[in-house]
Amino acid sequence: MLQFPHISLCEDLRQTLERDYHSLCEKQPIGHMLFRQFCETRPELSRCVKFLDAVAGYEVAPDEKRKECGQHLIEKYLKSNSEDHVPEVPSQLVDACCERLEQEPSKELFKECTKLIHDYLSVAPFADYLDSLYFSRFLQWKWLERQPVTKNTFRQYRVLGKGGFGEVCACQVRATGKMYACKKLEKKRIKKRKGEAMALNEKQILEKVNSRFVVSLAYAYETKDALCLVLTLMNGGDLKFHIYHMGEAGFEEPRAAFYAAEICCGLEDLHQERIVYRDLKPENILLDDHGHIRISDLGLAVHVPEGQTIKGRVGTVGYMAPEVVKNERYTFSPDWWALGCLVYEMIEGQSPFQQRKKKIKREEVERLVKEVQEEYSEKFSPCARSLCTMVRPCSPVPSLPPLLCMQQQNIGAAPCRAPVQRPFGAPGVPRSWGQGGEGTPSLQAPQLQETGSRHAGPSLQARSPGHLLQGCSGH
Repeated sequence: MLQFPHISLCEDLRQTLERDYHSLCEKQPIGHMLFRQFCETRPELSRCVKFLDAVAGYEVAPDEKRKECGQHLIEKYLKSNSEDHVPEVPSQLVDACCERLEQEPSKELFKECTKLIHDYLSVAPFADYLDSLYFSRFLQWKWLERQPVTKNTFRQYRVLGKGGFGEVCACQVRATGKMYACKKLEKKRIKKRKGEAMALNEKQILEKVNSRFVVSLAYAYETKDALCLVLTLMNGGDLKFHIYHMGEAGFEEPRAAFYAAEICCGLEDLHQERIVYRDLKPENILLDDHGHIRISDLGLAVHVPEGQTIKGRVGTVGYMAPEVVKNERYTFSPDWWALGCLVYEMIEGQSPFQQRKKKIKREEVERLVKEVQEEYSEKFSPCARSLCTMVRPCSPVPSLPPLLCMQQQNIGAAPCRAPVQRPFGAPGVPRSWGQGGEGTPSLQAPQLQETGSRHAGPSLQARSPGHLLQGCSGH
C-alpha cells in the first residue's frame, strides 16, 4: 500500500522547494487539486475558484451557446447583487465584458478577469495555503515522487507487443495498483542504432507535455539491460487497426471528425509548448477503453525556438509535408499537413498518396506529394473535402488550425476541452486487446528513453490522488 512519510521528513523539501504560485497551484495536477481544496474551506476563495471553473466552461462552450453561457457567468459572478459575486473584478471591467459579449463572444473575453483573480490568489491566499495542512500533504506527495524508481516498483505482466527496440508489457505499480504500459528498450539495440540523442530528446519533450490527448510519461527507470518507459496504458489498439481491420476500410464522416478533433487538440497542446510532432500517422494514434485517442511515439518531435524555423527531412513516407520532402525550413505546418492526410485516410480507407498492400518507391510517393493533387471520392462531403484542402501549403491559409476549420465547415462534433474530463462519448468504443499483434502499442525506432531517469514532470497526473488529506501527519 502507498504510505506517506511523516511530515518531519519533508522539512528539507519545504525549505528548498521554489514557492511559485503558477507552478505549485496551476501547473502541477496534485498541487492544483490541493490548492482548490484549500480554497473551498473559505467562502471568499471558493467563489474565485468557481468563477475560474465557469470561465473554463465558457471557453469550451459551443459557438452557438457561448453567448448564453457568458451572460449566465456575468449574472452569477460579476453582478454586485449576486450571492456568488466576485468583488476582485472591478465594475469597469465587468461593463467592458458585457459590451464585448454583445458584440462578439470570443474565447478571450474573460482573460483579464481571470488574470486579476490569479493575481489575487497568488498573494495572501497563496501565503495562507503554504502554512496549511493542504500544502503539507503536497510536500508528502513530492517526497514520494522523488524516491528512486526501480523494476521492483512494478509488477510485470504479459507482453502486449514487440518492436524494433524491444517489447511492450503491461505493468502495475505495487503501491497504488495503477496499470501502465512499460516499453522496455534494449540498450544494445539503442547503442547499435546510435539513438542516445533521440532518447534524451523524447524524455525532455514528454516532461514538458501535460495533455489529455498525448500519452503521459509516468515513470522512467533502467535495468542492467534495458531502458524502461512507463506510459499511459491504451487498451484500444491503434487507429490503423480500426481503419483497416474492423469491417470495411475507413470510417463514417462523423467518427473521422471526432478523432480528427481530438488529434487536433493534442497537436495544439504540443504546439503551445512550441513542439512540432512530425510523425503523425494512424499507427501512432492509440485508443483507450472508452474510444478516446492519445498521440504516442514522440521520438521525432522537436522544440522550435521562438521566432525561428527548423529544418529536417524526417517522418514517414506518405505523411511528410512537401516542405519536409524538399528539405525546406518550417515550424508547425508539417503537422497540419499530416492531419489532412490522416483525415483523408480515415474517410477514404486508404492513404492519399499510396495504396494499401501495393509497393511504391519512396521517390514516386514524394513526387506525388510535391506535384499531384489528391483525388476525392463520393465518400467525402464538400465540408470534409474543404477541410483536407485547407491544410495544404498551397492554401491561402495553410497554417489555419484544423479545429477552427472544422468549426467553420461544421464537420461533426468536436470534443470539448472540459476542465475536468472529456464529456462526449466516443463513436467507436473498442474492446480491450492485450493479445499482442496488430493494434497493440508498438515499439518503433523513435521510442527511446534516457538512462537513469526518474519520474517525469507529468507523473502525478496519472496517479489517483483520492483522499489527499487523510492522515496528513503521515507515518
